[in-house]
Amino acid sequence: MSDLPATVSVREVGPRDGLQNEAPVPTAAKVELVNALSTTGVRRIEAVSFVHPKAIPQMADADEVWQQITRNDEVRYSALVPNLRGAHRALGSGFKEIEVVVSASDTHNRKNINRSTEESLDDIAELVSIAHGEGARVQVIVSTAWGCPYEGDVPVERVVGVAARAIKDGADTISFGDTTGMATPGRVTALIGELRMGHPDVDVNLHFHNTRGAGLANVMAALQLGVADFDSSVGGLGGCPYAPGASGNVATEELIHMVEDMGVDTGIDLEAMIDAAATAERIVGRTLPSQVLRAGPRTRTTPA
Repeated sequence: MSDLPATVSVREVGPRDGLQNEAPVPTAAKVELVNALSTTGVRRIEAVSFVHPKAIPQMADADEVWQQITRNDEVRYSALVPNLRGAHRALGSGFKEIEVVVSASDTHNRKNINRSTEESLDDIAELVSIAHGEGARVQVIVSTAWGCPYEGDVPVERVVGVAARAIKDGADTISFGDTTGMATPGRVTALIGELRMGHPDVDVNLHFHNTRGAGLANVMAALQLGVADFDSSVGGLGGCPYAPGASGNVATEELIHMVEDMGVDTGIDLEAMIDAAATAERIVGRTLPSQVLRAGPRTRTTPA
């Protein structure tokens, strides 16, 4: 499959996007999970989110988690922030990579952070300026990029327009989030094609959920378009507290298993990631949806 990227960059989002949708787990367990992930070869980990504890109580101990993890110098750790206040907390804690979310759907944006999409974009412009002044990079995540649980389909032009505003205001990279697993390969192709018509050089990350079973198919479609930057979550942890039915990110070990077999390098040790998924499953106390966690890699054999 010579037309695929030779390598892809994977950002592990389980410690943030995964655990925020679970019952709160102890700080020590979160630290254990980040530390386990830091030894798998993954080079980017979304470690915490600086949100108000009343909004997402699962992330109330972000400062403690960040202080207690054993940091690997080869891993880039990032934090998600909802607004300027969160950005100041992240920058004050020493983060040099932050992500901020804005919904393409105005209804979802209001449900998520109690303001319109345009109001969020205004704040993001100021946030980007402040972060750059501190030597930090900002990724703007456009959520509900392939549909909204309240509004239904979101027009491609609307999604690209939100991304274009963020790019104009200085965003270093753009991510598109499939918040409720409404993407399909054809819709992925349409959105990426529309974006590249106006912004061919922008760095793009894609964040797929497997809510309707299309997560890896969407990854494959994006790979064929040359996209080489994906989010995934250990064990398939995750969802969205403000999007009904948004269960399950693409599982990191399933993503690795698929793309490595196609000759696309991730730099991640699959067996180590499966071990980390087992740790995540123990921490949350429930069976996680990852099939590779259950079955192991294709190359694993049983003695005759």
